[in-house]
Amino acid sequence: MAPVKQHAYEAYFKMQAIENAAENGNRAAARHFNVNESMVRKWRIQESELRQVRKTKLSFRGNKARWPKLEDRVEQLVVEQRTTGRGVSTFTIRQKAKAIAKEMDIEHFQGGPSWCFFRFMRRWHLSMHARTTVAQRLPADYQERVAIFRTYCRDRAQPHHQHG
Repeated sequence: MAPVKQHAYEAYFKMQAIENAAENGNRAAARHFNVNESMVRKWRIQESELRQVRKTKLSFRGNKARWPKLEDRVEQLVVEQRTTGRGVSTFTIRQKAKAIAKEMDIEHFQGGPSWCFFRFMRRWHLSMHARTTVAQRLPADYQERVAIFRTYCRDRAQPHHQHG
């Protein structure tokens, strides 16, 4: 027997199945949308969450945070640092997280690199930003200088006629 391909269904599709199930029952909705009845039951349980997400959302994947209050505070710190123009390294994030965990009396929080990169930063959609400098202001006569440079380039690019 051939393996069954798994499908990911969008929230819009799930909501249609839920509405159909409310009118006709779970089995009829499952037959109509060509899905398992258990999927329809699961979607009906998730109805309130499905109403709040965008229509193209596929599923509620990803692990929940073990220490959500800690991560909230660390995320606020990162955002504050970035809005003031300061760079934030993963080392800084980890150190701040360890300090906050100690302050909140959280035991067994190690704040290692895997927590920082693969859990915390992915959950909060954070990325490492390259440091950039503030751009210099253009001089007041920059348009005039550009025009002079263009005429210079045009004069240099004209072919020289040789008489022979």
